[in-house]
Amino acid sequence: MASVAGAWGGNVTFKAKLDSVTLLMGKTTTLHLEITQDKDARGFFPGEQSDTLSAMIEIAERPAADTIDLDNNRIQINRDLIIQSFDSGMWIIKPIPYVVNGDTAYCNQLTLKVLPVDVSQMKDIHDIKPVEEVPFNLFDWLPDYWWAWLMGLLLIVGGIWAYRKYFKKGINPLKPSKKRLPPYEEAMINLQNLKAAQLWQRGQEKEYFTGLTDILRVYIDRRFHINAVEMTSSQIIDTLKKNEETKAVNEQLEMILEIADIVKFANARPLADDNEVAYQRAVNFVEATRPVEYDKEEVKK
Repeated sequence: MASVAGAWGGNVTFKAKLDSVTLLMGKTTTLHLEITQDKDARGFFPGEQSDTLSAMIEIAERPAADTIDLDNNRIQINRDLIIQSFDSGMWIIKPIPYVVNGDTAYCNQLTLKVLPVDVSQMKDIHDIKPVEEVPFNLFDWLPDYWWAWLMGLLLIVGGIWAYRKYFKKGINPLKPSKKRLPPYEEAMINLQNLKAAQLWQRGQEKEYFTGLTDILRVYIDRRFHINAVEMTSSQIIDTLKKNEETKAVNEQLEMILEIADIVKFANARPLADDNEVAYQRAVNFVEATRPVEYDKEEVKK
């Protein structure tokens, strides 16, 4: 059932009607506005930006207006408003103003009856489902860009490790290292440098024998892969007795280590001949255990 009424103001006719005067709460109906005026007249609705007609009636949509030419310099403007209400009751739609050429015309007053919804008759309402427990997912708890945080942490850990392993010891891993000489060549050069230092000649017998035994320990470590640097003199001798390459000269090494221990730990002062003999025995030991490829080479002593 539609409600139709009209109002006049000067040369303007303003009518309003509803598609239905009865409306179910929450549903929509159309309010039709019909304005007849002179073609050259300019009019507007003062409340065009409002989204309500009243406290109880809302404007859900404003479709574009439609204009019809009636001839005789007259036009008809059809404007629809889609309205709805979420409160049940009998609501008045007061006359809507329309201003044209300085004059204001009003449409007729309408009444809209909004019916409540009978919840018991709604078939699509069901009991609320119980809250489902979402399975645990680690990635849901991780912050955005977690991979960037992980990379940063790895860089920090790597930096600390590099500092402790290299830079703290004065080693620069980014600087190309010189290629180390083979064990035999390194030992012979170190023995020559020790001899040139003339330590025992200047009364530094303890430093002399410490240097001599250190050279031999490093040589044995690199040449036979025996951790001689960390061993005692007796442990070195016992280990080398089991090596076929060192059996023949093991006695000379044993004599060097014995006299060296006496000088270093008993503060004894050996004779000049003992110093010379210890040096020559060290050279003999290195020469006797050098790898096969050095057999025909001449190495200055």
